[in-house]
Amino acid sequence: MSDDGPMYAQGEEPGGVDPAPGAPAHHQRRVTSFRTRRSQLTGGQQQTWERRWPELGSEALDPDGRPVSLDLEQWFGRRAPLIVEIGCGTGTSTAAMAQAEPERDVIAVEVYKRGLAQLLSAIDREGITNIRLIRGDGVDVLEHLVGSGSLTGVRVFFPDPWPKARHHKRRLIQPASVALIADRLRPGGLLHVATDHQGYAEHIAEVGDAEPALRRVGMDDELPISVARPETKYERKALAGPIVTELLWERR
Repeated sequence: MSDDGPMYAQGEEPGGVDPAPGAPAHHQRRVTSFRTRRSQLTGGQQQTWERRWPELGSEALDPDGRPVSLDLEQWFGRRAPLIVEIGCGTGTSTAAMAQAEPERDVIAVEVYKRGLAQLLSAIDREGITNIRLIRGDGVDVLEHLVGSGSLTGVRVFFPDPWPKARHHKRRLIQPASVALIADRLRPGGLLHVATDHQGYAEHIAEVGDAEPALRRVGMDDELPISVARPETKYERKALAGPIVTELLWERR
């Protein structure tokens, strides 16, 4: 997943990430929506990581594969409307949208360390105070780290479309995950999905519209969070190429 367009997860294997031996059974059974990918940090990114990650970052699971315990209000140092972005990629949109809404807090979730390191560097460089980072599976974060009715918004920008039919089960946007998102949203809270893959857009629209707790809304409606997603580097390069579809649902 990435906010820079279809930089879809490039992995070592065609399947999802397998959990560590001894992980809880529900982690062993889950089909993940991402693939493993190795990447190295630059020297500057590594230095920033070592200095800022202990304060601003957390793993979703502990070394034994169990959910970590987070006090979100203590972590942010305040109580504010909360947004979760699943698959923040390199964080281009995350940083810009958080700066535009300083009165809201953002949890950026990503599995790839290098993407999180790039976002962490932007946070450090630009003095952004309302973003925290979690490394792990977005479903784990929703299931275990945020409560029912606690979120003002959930953002999912450019999730991997897994275009081959045999891989469709790995798509993040499925009835079960959308029902989980709907439960975590407060009444009036917003789910915002963007994709440049037409087939996946149709699938997402069908799944979202079928969730009884959600109601489709438009970009021009009165909304609880900004949907002014900045144009990414990929989109600037592909103005005559793939069309980006923006899909919005409100929690009834």
